[in-house]
Amino acid sequence: MPLTRPLPAQHGYDQMRPLVRESWRRSLDGLGALAAFSPPVVWESRELTEFRRDHPLASIMPVITKLLVAPSHDTGLLIAVGDEHGRLLWVEGDSAARRHGEAINFAQGADWSETVVGTSAPGTALVLGRSVQIVGQEHFNPAVHSWSCTAVPVRDPDSGAILGIVDITGGPDAVGANTLSLVQATVAAAEAQLRIDRLERRMVRAAPASTSAPTKPLYRDSLQILGRDQGLLHIAGEALTLSERHTEILTMLALFPHGLTAEELTEKVYPQGTSLTSIRAEMVRLRKLLLANAPSLVPESRPYRLPRTLVVDAEQVRNYLDRGAHRLALNIYKGQVLPRSAAPGLEAIRTRVAIQLREGILNDASPEVLLAYLQLPEAADDVDAWRTALRLLPPRSPKRAAVVAHLEALEG
Repeated sequence: MPLTRPLPAQHGYDQMRPLVRESWRRSLDGLGALAAFSPPVVWESRELTEFRRDHPLASIMPVITKLLVAPSHDTGLLIAVGDEHGRLLWVEGDSAARRHGEAINFAQGADWSETVVGTSAPGTALVLGRSVQIVGQEHFNPAVHSWSCTAVPVRDPDSGAILGIVDITGGPDAVGANTLSLVQATVAAAEAQLRIDRLERRMVRAAPASTSAPTKPLYRDSLQILGRDQGLLHIAGEALTLSERHTEILTMLALFPHGLTAEELTEKVYPQGTSLTSIRAEMVRLRKLLLANAPSLVPESRPYRLPRTLVVDAEQVRNYLDRGAHRLALNIYKGQVLPRSAAPGLEAIRTRVAIQLREGILNDASPEVLLAYLQLPEAADDVDAWRTALRLLPPRSPKRAAVVAHLEALEG
């Protein structure tokens, strides 16, 4: 969808740098009129800790800490590291600056993507895929006009896909003459560390296996997306963890074996109004990744499609439910489909699988399978499901007491 909303003349947009002016156009189209607002918090403390632990950027935090965080104390600067969607995973640095940053919710767990807060260095750098500096009133949000920031994307050493962002935020020093070079050098060091980590893991995989400890076989030619924030691809006996975006794309291609046009794939993966350039650039990165790690799965073009069948665990669950094999379906179901993904296609799959699983088990499953389903986090507050379990359990079953106690707690 083209960006047509005019820029208000009173803000002097003619004097803006082209990069900033185009970002403001996108921000006005997505957010409307200028207004001071606070970015939303995506994760609370416990959820954030779990997400950070499994994120690829966790392994480079020692490098970021040594080169940026440690020297930033008593400088009035904040060092932020965010994921590929602009959600801040770590915010460190000067203690006074952290308190001031919290006033505008520039804090870990908050969403600073351009689609949510408008023009800012972290969000705009992710949109453009390159380093960005934003000074004072160039920020779209008036609440941020007293701040300046420099952000540089971090890329996967194999695929080139953006893994996240490193940002310095503060006063004028945050966009000083040497700041951009400093952040770029730090990101280069971090990417080198990622490359070393990757090589070491490959060497471990290539080492002869011990004959005393047989390894558990992997699923062949399958994609696991249940209960995970990043997909796990199994192919030809190898396992490969994908970025969230690559997981979303590969899932769509696996579920639509006849192929999808660039427009169709964009609609299923990106928010409304996203340019086709984004999906084409991401497909280049995905092809590069698969060419290096799973060449038999490199997607074809016009339309985009996979050259071979790829089983998705979420579809396995649905297939078992269609056959009435509720216990097998529940054994595969490890949690909701990519629970943090906001891709329209993935949200639809997540809802469809969750509803079909619930309805299938409540209507046809045995008491034992229903009790196993009730242990899932999404069933903890499902009063109807717990009442169904109470109705199905024999009067003398020792399991009734726990169900009754849980129901009383819910209804109380």
